[in-house]
Amino acid sequence: MKVCHRIGLMLAGVFMQNLAFAQGVSSFGIAVLPDTQFYSRYATPAEGNQFMERYGSEPYTSQTSWLVQNSKKYNIPFVVHVGDVVDQQSKIPQWEVASKAMKILEDGGVNYSILAGNHDVTYGCSYWGSQTDCTDEQRTSNDNYLKYFPTSRAQKQGTFGGRSPNGWHEYHIFTAEGQQYLVLALSWRASNSAIAWARQVIKDHPTLPVILTSHEFLAIQSDGVNVVETDYSNFLWDQLIKDNDQIFMVVCGHNHGAGHKARVNSYGHPVWEMVVDYQMAYQGGNAQMQVYEFDLTNNKINGLSFSPWVPEKPESTVTQFDRALLSGNGNDFSVDMDFAERFKGFNSTFIAGSTNYHTSIVEELRNDIAESFTEPSEPVILTPLDRDDYAHSGNTLAHWKFDTGTVGTPVINGSDKYAVPDQTGKNPLHFEGKSGDIMWSADHHAYSASNGSVCFMTNDKTKPNPAFFFTDGNGALSNEQFKNSGYTVEAFVKIAKDWTPANGAWMNILTRDMPRGWIGGYQGGDGGESSLLFAVSSLREFQWEPTTFLSSGVAEKTNWSGEVMADTWEHVAIVNDPVTHDTTMYVAGAPVLRNVKSAVGIAGLNWAAWVVGAGQYGGWQGGHVNGFRGCINEIRITNAALTPDQWLTARKNRVTPAGSRQVVNATNNDDEIIVTGGSMFTGGNGHNTYVLRSIRDAGATVTDFIVGRDKLNLIQLLKAVGYKGSDPIADGYVRAVNQGGDTIIQVDTDGASRPTAFRTLITLKATTANKIDKNSFYF
Repeated sequence: MKVCHRIGLMLAGVFMQNLAFAQGVSSFGIAVLPDTQFYSRYATPAEGNQFMERYGSEPYTSQTSWLVQNSKKYNIPFVVHVGDVVDQQSKIPQWEVASKAMKILEDGGVNYSILAGNHDVTYGCSYWGSQTDCTDEQRTSNDNYLKYFPTSRAQKQGTFGGRSPNGWHEYHIFTAEGQQYLVLALSWRASNSAIAWARQVIKDHPTLPVILTSHEFLAIQSDGVNVVETDYSNFLWDQLIKDNDQIFMVVCGHNHGAGHKARVNSYGHPVWEMVVDYQMAYQGGNAQMQVYEFDLTNNKINGLSFSPWVPEKPESTVTQFDRALLSGNGNDFSVDMDFAERFKGFNSTFIAGSTNYHTSIVEELRNDIAESFTEPSEPVILTPLDRDDYAHSGNTLAHWKFDTGTVGTPVINGSDKYAVPDQTGKNPLHFEGKSGDIMWSADHHAYSASNGSVCFMTNDKTKPNPAFFFTDGNGALSNEQFKNSGYTVEAFVKIAKDWTPANGAWMNILTRDMPRGWIGGYQGGDGGESSLLFAVSSLREFQWEPTTFLSSGVAEKTNWSGEVMADTWEHVAIVNDPVTHDTTMYVAGAPVLRNVKSAVGIAGLNWAAWVVGAGQYGGWQGGHVNGFRGCINEIRITNAALTPDQWLTARKNRVTPAGSRQVVNATNNDDEIIVTGGSMFTGGNGHNTYVLRSIRDAGATVTDFIVGRDKLNLIQLLKAVGYKGSDPIADGYVRAVNQGGDTIIQVDTDGASRPTAFRTLITLKATTANKIDKNSFYF
């Protein structure tokens, strides 16, 4: 009987759920276009039409086209743009891209509000200014924003209500589910007169719920999740929001990420504050946009972030970073909002409209997007088995592995001439600094074959004399200019957890000494800067800025990444093609958006040193500045454009026998050969490593082991037999023994105190035991 009762309850629940769907809900949505600045910029000829070149389409027009095609299906009566329409307000082609994209909405009958962000205005609008700086009163009617989005253009929309006298702010009234809503759009840095205008607009429409849009409002904390108020949000709260109960929602962009919070106004009612801005994400945001669903039946505001552009991309261009749907705190969410209760103080007759939708708009949208695109799986990247397990390159000019010191001790200027050797033997690094400025660490990127890093402990841009490493000025690397070869520069780096713009803005990973202005024929800007900058910007972006060769003279060209997280290991690869001379930056394997074309070589003065962890401004007089704050794991420089399968994140070729007692011929490349018991291996011509994982792998033979080239990896095996030391040869756990003309490698399986327990692991044909030493192994 209990079972039948449970089944009955379950069927009743399903029936009620289906009944609710059959009855439908009263629901509508508004769409949000977050900062489109990079979509406008990198769709222009000046930036190489990068979207069209790579994908055959553009994100901005994809967004607005999708809205025209789907606004009725998902009951989206209105769209808000939260500013930074373009990236560089003085560049007319960027305005033309934006104007074309927004005209798609106009031609398709989709109403929208728009406002100017800090990138859309001329007056010196600093990111760090207070709310009283750079207000709309300090700008003129000659701004390109007002030329491309004038009042006359806004007036053509059926929802348009009016603009402020100077044209910078506007309001719209749209109807949804039998009710009217007012959208109040305030451009960058609203002045006191703009606030007065906004208050009057609200006063003139006393029964309408108000959605306030502003370019800046909330900020995202460094964890990328939690949201916080800003000086400007507090300014708008105090001057406009808290005592205007009609404002129930604020939507903004500007600060990177997505999140929301509720703040209680003077009436004791919640005001939902939303921030969404994806400009620093993959491909400048990858056309991610957001829809807020107002479910009047179930009293919910549901949010969903999605990209209409990702499903349109050619399959060959899709990477693991292409996501048509975003999840997480600020991207896919639902919050409670009792609309009638919230609005009754100014509109006592507010009720949900007649049912118009069979289920949640957001749920329907999520399902439709998911059906149109299969999210790519994460690529399988093997973790290294030993320090040599990476893709070697014969074009390597310098390769520094920062794992050669004792973990937990400081880097010092000791008796050794060089602090860090170069794997090529040609460009070792000196250390400049005090004991304790830089520490040896075991921390490293999971895909790095290096066993550690150096962590810069004391560097602070506000303090002089940072600690750093540098090459000899007359070393082999100093003469290289990469004009015809192209190049690849790779680094594993981690920005310090306590990084701020104040202590780490423009800190340097890799530079070349001497000012670029000293190079003959220099035609660029700020000639006091180093001839090469690989740095971290004030917005935590990777910056690659070499001085490159022009048809006559030289000038700098710059690649920029999106925002990178602090306290997270990142792999960065900068690849310059020797034919096109285009330079592409990759972060975590993905190409960034802001790349450059026709960047020939890296110009520098032949006697200038390469520097790791600091830069130089103005030559010797300025000393070294902008020291790195964080950890560096590896840096490699090659005079060839390497492909991803040749990067440091790629492994040597894996050779794995099908079972025991096999005859195995490896390749002539560098191989990582998994040893199986009783098998016979011929390694070929590469630098090979033979990996023995346990005693069960004993009894194998290598026919062509070359001392000094090939190695044995006993890391897992020694761990399996309980060895915890650092030198098993000195400790008596591992030994090499002559046997005829061969060498046998043996291991003590139960401790050095019982030498009779030695067991033969592997036979190395035609080798001499006394040539086998610690350098022949990975332990």
